[in-house]
Amino acid sequence: MGLNNIITIDKEIMGGWPVSTGTRVPVESLFDYLEAGISLDEFIEQFLSVIRKQAIALLDAANKIMTSKNTKTS
Repeated sequence: MGLNNIITIDKEIMGGWPVSTGTRVPVESLFDYLEAGISLDEFIEQFLSVIRKQAIALLDAANKIMTSKNTKTS
């Protein structure tokens, strides 16, 4: 699943904040929930428009970005 299938950035949707494609749910919400110790299942229950497969693909993409040897810290 490519990033375009996972994340949408459009000025007409939530003022351009990155959202899960096909929804108005900010990507940041998923990370906020997980950071607060709320499970992925509970997140999906709260945001029914987010597809589980899509949320997992987003987490996988974020993991790949953050663990890439090409990621610079400065």
